[in-house]
Amino acid sequence: QVRLTESGGDLVQPGGSLKLSCKVSENIFNFNTLRWYRQVPGNERDFVASINVGGIIRYAESIQGRFTMSRDSAKNTVYLQMSSLKHEDTAVYYCFTDILSREYWGQGTRVTVSS
Repeated sequence: QVRLTESGGDLVQPGGSLKLSCKVSENIFNFNTLRWYRQVPGNERDFVASINVGGIIRYAESIQGRFTMSRDSAKNTVYLQMSSLKHEDTAVYYCFTDILSREYWGQGTRVTVSS
């Protein structure tokens, strides 16, 4: 059973920064892609960023230039460095992966951007 454990969510002021972590229970190179999504209550989960096994990173347009995804293979962890945070970045952030047609989500970590 693959486990994804997010952490790092917090209350932050507009313009501030925050770094989220997603600890994976297995070698992260077992997975073709690891992704970050976010969800506002009442809305669907939206794609934020992804990194594939080759290290190629993709971002949603809404966060391009403000968020940076990275990984540390020694720690089996992926990160989401968030900067210039806006009110609209407030959401629960989830880590996601899939393997052998099974999907795995973390429990989420809450980010609140407010003054």
